[in-house]
Amino acid sequence: MKKLMTMARQFRDDDNGAAMVEYSILIGIIAAASILIIVGIGLWVTGRFTALCTGLNAGPGSCGVGGTGS
Repeated sequence: MKKLMTMARQFRDDDNGAAMVEYSILIGIIAAASILIIVGIGLWVTGRFTALCTGLNAGPGSCGVGGTGS
């Protein structure tokens, strides 16, 4: 019985599990923020290249859109 009480006290006083959960949540938040930033930059770059292609007002097949690419 004494051994069981000692194990229960050690389990109660152990903070490693709580710290691991906190670090896991922090890593998840950082990963989500990184993914959102990368997607945002990708969309911005795509928009800029689309605007450039439209601004050049080139014929069919330019900028990788249909045609033979002449």
